[in-house]
Amino acid sequence: MIFRRKPEPVMLFEAGGRSRPLEVRRMAQARRMRLSVDPRDGGVRLVLPAQASLRQALKWVESKRDWIEEALGALPVARPIVPGLAIDVAGERLTIELGDGGRIVRRIGDRLVVPPPADMLAARVIRWLRAQALARLEAETARFGAIAGVTIGRVSVGDPRARWGSCSASGDIRYSWRLILAPPQVLEATVAHEVAHRLHMDHSPDFHAAVERLLGRDPMPERGWLRRRGRELYWLGREA
Repeated sequence: MIFRRKPEPVMLFEAGGRSRPLEVRRMAQARRMRLSVDPRDGGVRLVLPAQASLRQALKWVESKRDWIEEALGALPVARPIVPGLAIDVAGERLTIELGDGGRIVRRIGDRLVVPPPADMLAARVIRWLRAQALARLEAETARFGAIAGVTIGRVSVGDPRARWGSCSASGDIRYSWRLILAPPQVLEATVAHEVAHRLHMDHSPDFHAAVERLLGRDPMPERGWLRRRGRELYWLGREA
C-alpha cells in the first residue's frame, strides 16, 4: 500500500479587492525564511531553506497575515487596458479608443486609436508602447553615448521585474519598456545611468560623477521618483 501525504492547504490573502495565494519556493542557498509581497504584481512569496519544515513555515506565515493584507491593500490600483483609459506616454496624456477598422495603432491628437477586435486591444497597446519605448531609448542612448565618447552595443527593451536598465560588459543595454510611461526626465536619467556604466562598470563615486556630468544635473530626483512611484508603472495592463 502506498501512502501519500495530503497536500498542504492553499493559503489565500484578501485585501484591496485582491485575492492572492501564497507562493512557496525552496532555495538551496536560503539561510532563513523570507516573506514578501511583490509591489509589481502583488505576489505573496515565501522563500524557504531546502530542509525547513513547511508546516512550521505556514504557521509563521499565518502569524503575519495582518502585515501581508496591509501590504496588499497598499498596492497601486490595477489599470486594465480598456477603451477610455488615459495613459501618460513620454509625458503626454493619451486616451485609448477602439477604432472601427484599420490594421495599425494610430495616434491621432490626444487619442490612441486601436483597430478591432476588442479582445486584441490590450496586446496591441502594449506592442505599440514597447515600440515607442525602444525608439526613444535608442535615440537617448545614442545621444548620451556620443556625449560620453563611448560605443554602445545593442539597445533592447523587456519587462524585467527588478531593474529599469542593465548594461553588459560588451556594451549591450537593456531597458524596461515601462520607462515610456514615466516622466521624460526619469527615462533620460535612467539612460544616463546605463551609459555611464560604459565608463565605470560599478557604482563608485567616479561612476556617480559620470552620471551627473552626462545628465547635466543631479539625478537623485528622478531616482527618487522611481523609488516612490515606479511600482505604479507595473500595474498598467494588470487585472486587480
